[in-house]
Amino acid sequence: MQLHTPVPVNPIENPLSYQAKVFSMGSCFAEHMNEKLRYYGFDSDANPFGIIFNALSMQRLVARIVQEQAFTEADIFFHNELWQSYEVHSRWSTTEAERYIHQLNSLLFTAHEQLVQATHFILTLGTSWVYTFANQVVANCHKVPNAQFEKRLLTAEDTEGALAEIMRLVRQINPKIQFVFTVSPVRHTKDGFTENHISKGNLLQAIYNLKQNDNKWYYFPAYEIMMDELRDYRFFAADLIHPNALAIDYIWERFSTEAISSESHPIMKEVVELKRALQHRPQREHTQAWRKFQQHLSQKIETFQQKYPTICISFVLDNKD
Repeated sequence: MQLHTPVPVNPIENPLSYQAKVFSMGSCFAEHMNEKLRYYGFDSDANPFGIIFNALSMQRLVARIVQEQAFTEADIFFHNELWQSYEVHSRWSTTEAERYIHQLNSLLFTAHEQLVQATHFILTLGTSWVYTFANQVVANCHKVPNAQFEKRLLTAEDTEGALAEIMRLVRQINPKIQFVFTVSPVRHTKDGFTENHISKGNLLQAIYNLKQNDNKWYYFPAYEIMMDELRDYRFFAADLIHPNALAIDYIWERFSTEAISSESHPIMKEVVELKRALQHRPQREHTQAWRKFQQHLSQKIETFQQKYPTICISFVLDNKD
């Protein structure tokens, strides 16, 4: 008996391996996937300028990163006792303008090097709804009064054009990079329920249209898996909007099966076993059995690190007696 409808996931032509360098940009779901990659020891970084939900803001940042267009005083403003920029998330906001610009430019040049070296670029689209200030789409409103913005819906053609431009720009500095697009399964219900469906539909239409003109990239159906395969509120967090840990684990499993090389899976299994062992807590410390367990685990970690010296992972062993 089949009790759900599995969403087909195509295998990627150029799967991630432990030699891969992954750069991600997009919604909070992009950060969830980045956390998973880093947990297993993959070389992965996400959202150097914070969470970005729409394709036009991603395009603007990618252009700045690729062309190394430094931030200046013209790109920032002072609000609520903090220096802000409409291009980046508020996580970087500071009280000193000079420090803020220096910080943004440091992130910019680091992101440029990461894009040059990346083997995979994962972009997760969140919404088609955007806010504009002075006719420019913003990435974050920074709690500036709503009256100063105009809200509008990006068409599928708007998003398609932005994604195409992102690929064109990045290929200038990294022609062999593998693009991975996905639509975030997070529902933006504050825009309205019908409006959220229209928004997601425009994103999906953009990706579909783009595929007709350029098929040298990979699409992972995270949104479809959440909506059609995990269509039950037990897979949502308490806000009934975001996927919960169980759903994220399930979507990650689908992704890792089709987008990560088969040669990497045994290594991932070793990582999990070591990390679970590190989380083990004894009923009685200061015992010979516990010391032997720690010694054995320490040897296993050392063997793993010698066997895979390039894997970016740190195992911290609690040696207190």
